[in-house]
Amino acid sequence: MIWAYLYNIVFYASCGVTVVATLLMISRHNAVHALLYLIVSSLSLAIIFYLLGAAFAAALEVIVYAGAVMILFVFVVMMLNQGQRSAALEAAWLPARGWIIPSILAFILLTLLLLGMNSEHPLQPYGVHGVAVKDVGIALFGPYVLVVELASFLLLSGLIGAFHIARKMPSHMDQNTLDEAGNG
Repeated sequence: MIWAYLYNIVFYASCGVTVVATLLMISRHNAVHALLYLIVSSLSLAIIFYLLGAAFAAALEVIVYAGAVMILFVFVVMMLNQGQRSAALEAAWLPARGWIIPSILAFILLTLLLLGMNSEHPLQPYGVHGVAVKDVGIALFGPYVLVVELASFLLLSGLIGAFHIARKMPSHMDQNTLDEAGNG
């Protein structure tokens, strides 16, 4: 009986953390703060996926979104650095008070994780049968292979666009030279 309560507590607390972190991510003007909230949101969403029986989706959420995509976002933010003015802004971006709410949300997730791991019945999906990794791979590279390839091209074009926006013009070329080259 206590298992159902523990499962419900972890599930609904993770849902609450996901909603709060996502709302805070959307409402931040600072890209670095939004990234912090996006990481917390991705981690809590992974817990929800696991509790719903999608262990593979939970692992992908942590590895792909909370890991690789966040690193990509950090690189884009670094590439868009616009000189001395932005260096001074970066120092002001992450004051100690900027870490308070993400730390509290991450602490809630860590507490729930430790609570679930140290109970008599470790947290496992409740009444749901999981899907094998092989079945997910067959589905992704079978009928959905076009969607997977389109998503990869979309990510690549976003990265190229960010690089194009962030690159600086060579000092020996000015706008008139570029206009003449484009017209001639």
